[in-house]
Amino acid sequence: MKKIRLLNKISKKGTDLFDRDLYEVGEDVDSPDAIMVRSAAMHDMNFPPELQAIARAGAGVNNIPLDRCAEEGIVVFNTRGANANGVKELTVAALLLASRGIAEGVAWANGLNNPENGVAKAVEKGKSAFAGCELLGKTLGVIGLGAIGAMVAETAISLGMKVIGCDPFLSVEGAWRLSNKVKKAADYDEIFAASDYVTLHIPATPQTKGMLDSSAFAKMKRGVRIINLSRADLVVAQDLKKAISDGIVSKYVTDFPTEETVGQPGIVAIPHLGASTEESEDNCAAMAANELMDYLENGNVRNSVNYPSLFLPLNGKKRVCVLYKTGSPAFLSASEKIKAASVSSASREDYSYAIFECDSVSDETADALCGLDGVIRVFVK
Repeated sequence: MKKIRLLNKISKKGTDLFDRDLYEVGEDVDSPDAIMVRSAAMHDMNFPPELQAIARAGAGVNNIPLDRCAEEGIVVFNTRGANANGVKELTVAALLLASRGIAEGVAWANGLNNPENGVAKAVEKGKSAFAGCELLGKTLGVIGLGAIGAMVAETAISLGMKVIGCDPFLSVEGAWRLSNKVKKAADYDEIFAASDYVTLHIPATPQTKGMLDSSAFAKMKRGVRIINLSRADLVVAQDLKKAISDGIVSKYVTDFPTEETVGQPGIVAIPHLGASTEESEDNCAAMAANELMDYLENGNVRNSVNYPSLFLPLNGKKRVCVLYKTGSPAFLSASEKIKAASVSSASREDYSYAIFECDSVSDETADALCGLDGVIRVFVK
């Protein structure tokens, strides 16, 4: 029986997919074969030798030590796209929060305490402080055109906005999803120069952290409104606050409040609600469960963030799965030892994965594979 440990409360839409005759699932499971997690911090965890996989019920994986997992042969999955609609809808709300003084006006109205001439007159007198602008006809710059960014672009077009987008890593599949009404920008600078609104839909990586800094703000339209529902550290907080005080940025709406951004003029902080819908949590949990079952049972890798994707229909009686270092002789050496009917492999930067289909494989052969130079881990399915 395989064991699945839950580090957070995971929707039953996902956990109920595990056949309890084959899987033990719970928060107190010892020596798990796999872990399902949402936001729990895992960087200081010691992983048991039995652990084969971690599935994050969500897109961001900042809470998981990806490099250490790869070194230990632990495949990490995420559920990108499963929460896309929830984040898209919050982005639309954020655009409106950036355009109108809604959050500030609500706080002001709820603070009215028996005004001298009554609430209605006080509202009519004070509402001009919260006036704003409309989205119609404005230009939205979308940075990151994956599942969420593409949906945001499509919705913005339906609201009458002009949309310009940029994604240096746009996949062929992603390109097909995009409306032909989205103007493709050559680089981020083109987005900055053209946009009345800029919305970020990219992960925080060494290349993207701090991408919105004083240099970036200097290239933007005066009065630009910025939406960041991705990660706080994409934006340099001190540079942002100066850009707001200088009138370059008129409003910043973020789903990732920090000590530097809460309670600041011109900043609307949302308490990380992007994927916090029942539907998103259900979708992410179900996708994570299916990823784990397909890997544990069949060796198929879908949506991994530290190993390459490789998924095949079962053709042989046995399936030997080998995780190894890219560029090592592991693949050739393994091929010599296994009498495989078919072989498939894929690489992702420093780590590779191979599936050997065969009629049988002895325990001695499997053990010998583990000792090959460059091999990280071997599983027989």
